[in-house]
Amino acid sequence: MTQKKILGIGSALTDILTQIDDDNILAQWNLPKGSMTYVDAATSVKIGESLAKRYSNQMAAGGSAANTISGLAKMNIEAGFLSKIGNDEVGRFFENEMVSTHVKPIMLKSETPSGRVQAFVSTDSERTFATCLGASAELSASDITPSLFEGWDIFYVEGYLVANPSMLDKAIATAKAKGMEIAIDMASYNVVEENRDYLTRLIKENIDIVFANEAEAKALTGLEPEEALHQIASMCKIAVVKVGAKGAYVQQGDEIASIDPLESHVIDTTGAGDMWAAGFLAGYAKGENLKKCGTMGAIIAANVIEVMGAKMDEARWEKIYEAIGKLQ
Repeated sequence: MTQKKILGIGSALTDILTQIDDDNILAQWNLPKGSMTYVDAATSVKIGESLAKRYSNQMAAGGSAANTISGLAKMNIEAGFLSKIGNDEVGRFFENEMVSTHVKPIMLKSETPSGRVQAFVSTDSERTFATCLGASAELSASDITPSLFEGWDIFYVEGYLVANPSMLDKAIATAKAKGMEIAIDMASYNVVEENRDYLTRLIKENIDIVFANEAEAKALTGLEPEEALHQIASMCKIAVVKVGAKGAYVQQGDEIASIDPLESHVIDTTGAGDMWAAGFLAGYAKGENLKKCGTMGAIIAANVIEVMGAKMDEARWEKIYEAIGKLQ
Protein backbone atom coordinates (compact mmCIF):
# COMPACT_ATOMS: atom_id res chain seq x y z
CA MET A 1 0.00 0.00 0.00
CA THR A 2 1.23 3.48 -0.87
CA GLN A 3 1.59 5.64 2.23
CA LYS A 4 -0.84 8.56 2.25
CA LYS A 5 0.40 12.16 2.24
CA ILE A 6 -1.26 14.65 4.59
CA LEU A 7 -1.83 18.38 4.16
CA GLY A 8 -2.93 20.40 7.18
CA ILE A 9 -4.59 23.80 7.32
CA GLY A 10 -4.86 26.06 10.33
CA SER A 11 -3.58 29.12 12.09
CA ALA A 12 0.17 29.66 12.01
CA LEU A 13 0.67 30.63 15.64
CA THR A 14 3.77 30.98 17.77
CA ASP A 15 3.08 29.70 21.28
CA ILE A 16 4.48 31.64 24.23
CA LEU A 17 4.20 29.14 27.09
CA THR A 18 4.15 30.34 30.70
CA GLN A 19 3.76 28.24 33.85
CA ILE A 20 1.67 30.19 36.37
CA ASP A 21 1.23 29.56 40.10
CA ASP A 22 -2.00 31.53 40.55
CA ASP A 23 -5.18 31.00 38.49
CA ASN A 24 -6.44 34.43 39.55
CA ILE A 25 -4.30 35.74 36.68
CA LEU A 26 -6.77 34.11 34.29
CA ALA A 27 -9.69 35.93 35.89
CA GLN A 28 -7.84 39.23 35.54
CA TRP A 29 -7.87 38.78 31.77
CA ASN A 30 -11.37 37.23 31.68
CA LEU A 31 -10.03 33.88 30.45
CA PRO A 32 -12.11 30.82 31.46
CA LYS A 33 -9.70 28.16 32.72
CA GLY A 34 -9.14 25.41 30.16
CA SER A 35 -10.58 27.38 27.26
CA MET A 36 -9.28 29.16 24.19
CA THR A 37 -10.21 32.85 23.99
CA TYR A 38 -9.50 35.19 21.08
CA VAL A 39 -7.86 38.51 21.98
CA ASP A 40 -6.81 41.48 19.89
CA ALA A 41 -3.18 42.42 19.27
CA ALA A 42 -3.12 45.12 21.97
CA THR A 43 -4.49 42.74 24.62
CA SER A 44 -2.01 40.04 23.59
CA VAL A 45 0.88 42.47 24.08
CA LYS A 46 -0.45 43.58 27.48
CA ILE A 47 -0.82 39.97 28.64
CA GLY A 48 2.73 39.21 27.51
CA GLU A 49 4.15 42.24 29.31
CA SER A 50 2.23 41.39 32.48
CA LEU A 51 3.44 37.77 32.51
CA ALA A 52 7.05 38.76 31.76
CA LYS A 53 7.18 40.72 35.01
CA ARG A 54 6.55 37.58 37.07
CA TYR A 55 7.44 34.52 35.00
CA SER A 56 9.84 33.15 32.40
CA ASN A 57 8.45 31.63 29.20
CA GLN A 58 9.41 29.54 26.20
CA MET A 59 8.50 30.05 22.55
CA ALA A 60 7.54 27.39 20.01
CA ALA A 61 5.79 27.16 16.67
CA GLY A 62 2.25 26.14 17.53
CA GLY A 63 -1.34 26.13 16.46
CA SER A 64 -3.44 22.99 16.68
CA ALA A 65 -3.09 21.67 13.13
CA ALA A 66 0.55 22.78 12.88
CA ASN A 67 1.36 20.69 15.97
CA THR A 68 -0.33 17.64 14.45
CA ILE A 69 1.39 18.08 11.10
CA SER A 70 4.80 18.46 12.79
CA GLY A 71 4.07 15.24 14.72
CA LEU A 72 3.18 13.47 11.48
CA ALA A 73 6.45 14.56 9.89
CA LYS A 74 8.33 13.17 12.91
CA MET A 75 6.50 9.89 12.21
CA ASN A 76 7.97 9.92 8.68
CA ILE A 77 4.70 10.84 7.01
CA GLU A 78 4.99 13.28 4.11
CA ALA A 79 3.22 16.33 5.51
CA GLY A 80 2.53 19.93 4.53
CA PHE A 81 0.97 22.92 6.27
CA LEU A 82 -1.05 25.72 4.68
CA SER A 83 -1.53 29.05 6.45
CA LYS A 84 -0.75 32.78 6.32
CA ILE A 85 1.96 34.65 8.21
CA GLY A 86 3.19 38.22 8.52
CA ASN A 87 6.46 39.50 7.09
CA ASP A 88 8.06 39.62 10.53
CA GLU A 89 10.40 37.79 12.91
CA VAL A 90 7.58 35.74 14.45
CA GLY A 91 6.47 34.58 11.00
CA ARG A 92 10.01 33.67 9.98
CA PHE A 93 10.47 31.80 13.28
CA PHE A 94 7.31 29.82 12.58
CA GLU A 95 8.28 28.94 8.99
CA ASN A 96 11.79 27.91 10.01
CA GLU A 97 10.40 25.69 12.77
CA MET A 98 8.16 23.94 10.23
CA VAL A 99 11.12 23.32 7.92
CA SER A 100 13.21 22.01 10.83
CA THR A 101 10.61 19.31 11.51
CA HIS A 102 10.56 18.34 7.80
CA VAL A 103 7.11 19.81 7.15
CA LYS A 104 6.56 21.43 3.75
CA PRO A 105 5.34 24.95 4.69
CA ILE A 106 2.90 26.58 2.27
CA MET A 107 2.95 30.04 3.83
CA LEU A 108 1.00 32.84 2.20
CA LYS A 109 2.17 36.32 3.26
CA SER A 110 0.49 39.39 4.76
CA GLU A 111 1.53 42.81 6.05
CA THR A 112 -0.40 42.06 9.27
CA PRO A 113 1.75 40.78 12.18
CA SER A 114 1.94 36.99 12.55
CA GLY A 115 -0.35 35.20 14.98
CA ARG A 116 0.70 34.30 18.51
CA VAL A 117 -0.76 32.53 21.56
CA GLN A 118 -0.22 33.31 25.21
CA ALA A 119 -0.51 29.84 26.76
CA PHE A 120 -1.01 29.71 30.54
CA VAL A 121 -0.13 26.39 32.22
CA SER A 122 -1.73 26.09 35.67
CA THR A 123 -0.27 24.13 38.59
CA ASP A 124 -2.66 21.22 37.82
CA SER A 125 -1.29 21.13 34.23
CA GLU A 126 -4.51 22.53 32.72
CA ARG A 127 -3.81 25.01 29.95
CA THR A 128 -5.63 28.18 28.95
CA PHE A 129 -5.04 30.07 25.71
CA ALA A 130 -5.30 33.74 24.79
CA THR A 131 -5.03 33.69 21.00
CA CYS A 132 -4.26 36.58 18.67
CA LEU A 133 -4.70 35.18 15.17
CA GLY A 134 -2.95 38.04 13.39
CA ALA A 135 -2.13 37.32 9.75
CA SER A 136 -3.47 33.76 9.94
CA ALA A 137 -7.02 35.13 10.28
CA GLU A 138 -6.66 36.70 6.82
CA LEU A 139 -6.52 33.37 5.00
CA SER A 140 -9.55 33.77 2.75
CA ALA A 141 -11.59 31.90 0.17
CA SER A 142 -9.80 33.84 -2.57
CA ASP A 143 -6.47 32.34 -1.40
CA ILE A 144 -7.73 28.79 -1.95
CA THR A 145 -6.74 27.37 -5.33
CA PRO A 146 -6.77 23.78 -6.64
CA SER A 147 -2.99 23.76 -7.11
CA LEU A 148 -2.48 23.95 -3.32
CA PHE A 149 -4.00 20.46 -3.00
CA GLU A 150 -2.05 18.71 -5.77
CA GLY A 151 -0.33 15.52 -4.63
CA TRP A 152 -1.95 15.19 -1.19
CA ASP A 153 -4.27 12.40 0.02
CA ILE A 154 -5.70 13.58 3.36
CA PHE A 155 -6.71 17.12 4.33
CA TYR A 156 -6.44 17.79 8.07
CA VAL A 157 -8.44 20.73 9.41
CA GLU A 158 -8.34 22.36 12.83
CA GLY A 159 -11.79 23.10 14.24
CA TYR A 160 -10.89 26.69 15.09
CA LEU A 161 -11.27 27.49 11.38
CA VAL A 162 -15.08 27.38 11.74
CA ALA A 163 -14.66 31.07 12.57
CA ASN A 164 -13.88 31.51 8.86
CA PRO A 165 -16.64 29.42 7.21
CA SER A 166 -16.38 30.81 3.66
CA MET A 167 -12.68 29.94 3.50
CA LEU A 168 -13.17 26.59 5.22
CA ASP A 169 -16.04 25.56 2.97
CA LYS A 170 -14.03 26.39 -0.15
CA ALA A 171 -10.90 24.62 1.13
CA ILE A 172 -12.83 21.45 1.95
CA ALA A 173 -14.75 21.52 -1.34
CA THR A 174 -11.49 21.99 -3.28
CA ALA A 175 -9.80 19.15 -1.40
CA LYS A 176 -12.81 16.85 -1.96
CA ALA A 177 -12.72 17.67 -5.67
CA LYS A 178 -9.11 16.43 -5.67
CA GLY A 179 -10.27 13.14 -4.13
CA MET A 180 -8.84 13.82 -0.68
CA GLU A 181 -10.22 12.46 2.58
CA ILE A 182 -11.07 15.13 5.17
CA ALA A 183 -10.19 14.90 8.87
CA ILE A 184 -11.12 17.49 11.50
CA ASP A 185 -10.20 18.02 15.12
CA MET A 186 -12.96 19.68 17.16
CA ALA A 187 -10.48 22.12 18.75
CA SER A 188 -12.25 23.36 21.91
CA TYR A 189 -15.56 22.76 23.66
CA ASN A 190 -16.52 26.45 23.55
CA VAL A 191 -15.83 26.60 19.79
CA VAL A 192 -18.08 23.55 19.31
CA GLU A 193 -20.87 25.04 21.46
CA GLU A 194 -20.85 28.26 19.46
CA ASN A 195 -20.83 26.49 16.07
CA ARG A 196 -22.77 23.28 16.74
CA ASP A 197 -25.17 23.51 13.79
CA TYR A 198 -22.46 24.41 11.30
CA LEU A 199 -20.15 21.63 12.52
CA THR A 200 -22.92 19.04 12.46
CA ARG A 201 -23.75 19.88 8.85
CA LEU A 202 -20.06 19.96 7.91
CA ILE A 203 -19.44 16.51 9.40
CA LYS A 204 -22.51 14.94 7.79
CA GLU A 205 -21.75 16.35 4.34
CA ASN A 206 -17.96 16.41 4.07
CA ILE A 207 -15.90 14.92 6.90
CA ASP A 208 -14.38 11.43 6.94
CA ILE A 209 -12.55 11.44 10.30
CA VAL A 210 -13.59 13.36 13.44
CA PHE A 211 -11.39 13.81 16.53
CA ALA A 212 -13.09 15.06 19.72
CA ASN A 213 -12.36 14.96 23.41
CA GLU A 214 -15.06 14.23 25.99
CA ALA A 215 -16.11 17.87 26.44
CA GLU A 216 -16.15 18.57 22.70
CA ALA A 217 -18.15 15.42 21.96
CA LYS A 218 -20.70 16.43 24.59
CA ALA A 219 -20.87 19.99 23.22
CA LEU A 220 -21.56 18.57 19.75
CA THR A 221 -24.07 15.86 20.67
CA GLY A 222 -25.23 16.53 24.25
CA LEU A 223 -24.27 12.92 25.07
CA GLU A 224 -21.79 11.08 27.27
CA PRO A 225 -18.64 9.70 25.57
CA GLU A 226 -19.77 6.29 24.31
CA GLU A 227 -23.18 7.50 23.14
CA ALA A 228 -21.53 10.55 21.57
CA LEU A 229 -19.10 8.24 19.76
CA HIS A 230 -21.96 6.29 18.17
CA GLN A 231 -23.76 9.46 17.08
CA ILE A 232 -20.66 11.01 15.54
CA ALA A 233 -19.77 7.70 13.84
CA SER A 234 -23.22 7.67 12.23
CA MET A 235 -22.32 10.96 10.51
CA CYS A 236 -18.83 10.13 9.18
CA LYS A 237 -16.39 7.30 8.34
CA ILE A 238 -14.34 7.26 11.58
CA ALA A 239 -15.15 8.87 14.94
CA VAL A 240 -12.68 9.31 17.78
CA VAL A 241 -13.67 10.36 21.31
CA LYS A 242 -10.80 10.81 23.76
CA VAL A 243 -11.60 10.52 27.47
CA GLY A 244 -8.38 11.81 29.02
CA ALA A 245 -6.83 9.52 31.64
CA LYS A 246 -9.42 6.85 30.75
CA GLY A 247 -8.15 6.44 27.20
CA ALA A 248 -10.20 6.79 24.01
CA TYR A 249 -12.82 5.15 21.80
CA VAL A 250 -12.66 4.80 18.03
CA GLN A 251 -15.55 3.69 15.81
CA GLN A 252 -15.80 2.89 12.10
CA GLY A 253 -19.15 1.49 11.07
CA ASP A 254 -19.95 -1.31 13.54
CA GLU A 255 -16.30 -1.75 14.59
CA ILE A 256 -15.37 -0.14 17.91
CA ALA A 257 -11.87 -0.07 19.38
CA SER A 258 -11.26 0.86 23.01
CA ILE A 259 -7.85 2.48 23.46
CA ASP A 260 -6.25 1.97 26.86
CA PRO A 261 -4.65 4.95 28.63
CA LEU A 262 -0.89 4.90 29.21
CA GLU A 263 0.79 5.87 32.45
CA SER A 264 2.60 9.19 32.38
CA HIS A 265 3.79 11.95 34.69
CA VAL A 266 1.78 14.98 33.60
CA ILE A 267 3.73 18.24 33.30
CA ASP A 268 1.68 20.10 30.69
CA THR A 269 -1.27 18.90 28.60
CA THR A 270 -0.53 21.37 25.77
CA GLY A 271 -0.57 19.50 22.47
CA ALA A 272 -1.92 16.22 23.88
CA GLY A 273 -4.92 16.13 21.56
CA ASP A 274 -2.86 17.37 18.62
CA MET A 275 -0.28 14.63 19.11
CA TRP A 276 -2.96 11.98 19.63
CA ALA A 277 -4.30 12.91 16.20
CA ALA A 278 -0.77 12.78 14.76
CA GLY A 279 -0.25 9.24 16.02
CA PHE A 280 -3.63 8.06 14.81
CA LEU A 281 -3.25 9.62 11.36
CA ALA A 282 0.30 8.26 11.01
CA GLY A 283 -1.10 4.78 11.54
CA TYR A 284 -4.02 5.47 9.22
CA ALA A 285 -1.70 6.79 6.49
CA LYS A 286 0.23 3.51 6.73
CA GLY A 287 -2.92 1.36 6.58
CA GLU A 288 -2.92 0.14 10.20
CA ASN A 289 -6.07 -1.10 11.98
CA LEU A 290 -8.16 1.12 14.28
CA LYS A 291 -6.73 -0.31 17.52
CA LYS A 292 -3.15 0.20 16.42
CA CYS A 293 -3.85 3.70 15.07
CA GLY A 294 -5.43 4.69 18.39
CA THR A 295 -2.62 3.14 20.43
CA MET A 296 -0.06 5.04 18.36
CA GLY A 297 -1.98 8.22 19.22
CA ALA A 298 -2.00 7.30 22.91
CA ILE A 299 1.76 6.66 22.95
CA ILE A 300 2.65 10.04 21.45
CA ALA A 301 0.12 11.90 23.63
CA ALA A 302 1.42 10.20 26.80
CA ASN A 303 4.91 11.43 25.97
CA VAL A 304 4.07 15.02 25.04
CA ILE A 305 2.28 15.65 28.34
CA GLU A 306 5.53 14.84 30.16
CA VAL A 307 7.20 17.94 28.67
CA MET A 308 6.41 21.66 28.54
CA GLY A 309 4.77 22.57 25.25
CA ALA A 310 3.99 20.47 22.19
CA LYS A 311 7.57 19.84 21.03
CA MET A 312 9.70 16.89 22.12
CA ASP A 313 13.45 16.25 21.84
CA GLU A 314 15.01 13.46 19.79
CA ALA A 315 15.55 11.20 22.81
CA ARG A 316 11.83 11.23 23.55
CA TRP A 317 10.96 10.57 19.91
CA GLU A 318 13.30 7.57 19.98
CA LYS A 319 11.35 6.31 23.01
CA ILE A 320 8.12 6.79 21.02
CA TYR A 321 9.49 4.94 17.97
CA GLU A 322 10.58 2.06 20.20
CA ALA A 323 7.14 1.77 21.86
CA ILE A 324 5.30 1.91 18.53
CA GLY A 325 7.71 -0.64 17.05
CA LYS A 326 6.60 -3.16 19.67
CA LEU A 327 2.92 -2.92 18.70
CA GLN A 328 1.33 -5.84 16.87
